[in-house]
Amino acid sequence: MQLHLHIVCLDVPWPADYGGVIDMLNRIRAFNRMGVKVHLHYFSYNERGVPKELNAFCESVHVYERRKKTECLNLSLPYIVSSRVNQELAEQLSKDNYPVLLEGLHCTGIIPFIGGNRMICVRMHNNEEVYYKELARATSDLFKKLYYTTESRLIKKYVPTLPKNLLLACVSEADVDFFKELGFDNTFLLPTYPSWQEVNSLEGMGTHCLFHGNLSVAENEEAALWLLHKVFNKVRVPFIIAGKDPGRQLQKAASLCQHTCLISNPSESEINDLVQKAHINVLPNFNKNITGIRLKLLHSLYSGRHCVTTPAMVTGTGLEPACHIGSNSNAIASIISQLYYKPFEDEEIKLRKQLVEQTFNNDKNTTQLMQRLW
Repeated sequence: MQLHLHIVCLDVPWPADYGGVIDMLNRIRAFNRMGVKVHLHYFSYNERGVPKELNAFCESVHVYERRKKTECLNLSLPYIVSSRVNQELAEQLSKDNYPVLLEGLHCTGIIPFIGGNRMICVRMHNNEEVYYKELARATSDLFKKLYYTTESRLIKKYVPTLPKNLLLACVSEADVDFFKELGFDNTFLLPTYPSWQEVNSLEGMGTHCLFHGNLSVAENEEAALWLLHKVFNKVRVPFIIAGKDPGRQLQKAASLCQHTCLISNPSESEINDLVQKAHINVLPNFNKNITGIRLKLLHSLYSGRHCVTTPAMVTGTGLEPACHIGSNSNAIASIISQLYYKPFEDEEIKLRKQLVEQTFNNDKNTTQLMQRLW
């Protein structure tokens, strides 16, 4: 019997240039490899356009406009949800009774319009209430801080109103526990879908320290600035910051450090090259409340050498044994000083293979997801 599946994405799942899109795109590809006919629906609201590449993995592709803030006057719904309630999408989904995979809490506003007895699964990329609270904490922009704080409060009120029989696929055990406590009994762990399926880290010595991520996101900008001001002013080794859309503050701070290079909007192949050639991938995180998992951490463990981070990045992931963890700037600086002249060895590669290759096996996890959908 031929299997069909609707997948509704919060954003254009191409190119795979940030964590959420990498997770979505690799899931689409995995379903395609399994022979599932994917009917893709996504919201186009930025410069990402309408990429033809998605046609290679999908039976059909439908594009919708995300509503602007001025069109979303429903103050009981978070903007990330209300802006994606779309009548045309509801009509498309109502033409059949195929299972629906909603990518992110963002897409759940459509549920009341496509109900009935059909199977609906929501991929929870993280606990959005906590995520937006942390964005508010990390940013210094007063307008953004107000927006993030408001979204967090609205999300907290909205989530308990969702149907309790929904399938919720979470990326971490902590998120599973959170949603089960809210009464969502059909919550289960579905690890994130990295682009890397085999550890290909290189032994020996690399050439630089690297921090990478979407630099337009407040928590990543905060981490990069912290490294510049608190760590690499103490450790004089080559330091590269690479990522999407760095702001003026970060550009200026990087330009003042003689041993630092800022690479804006690198391609996927450039990022892969930087991660693999680095001697140390440095990935601090300062979230007080932990949710989800960061794909840049997995990228570093699959492809890089030494990985240095803070407790918030790895707590509860099971990846702690593969990382060097410091809780403050002095500890991070000391770890970097020790590791910079220490070769990366085969024993560490073997440990990583044990930790990541089974847990984040995309085909295996897709097979388990299919058993729940059909």
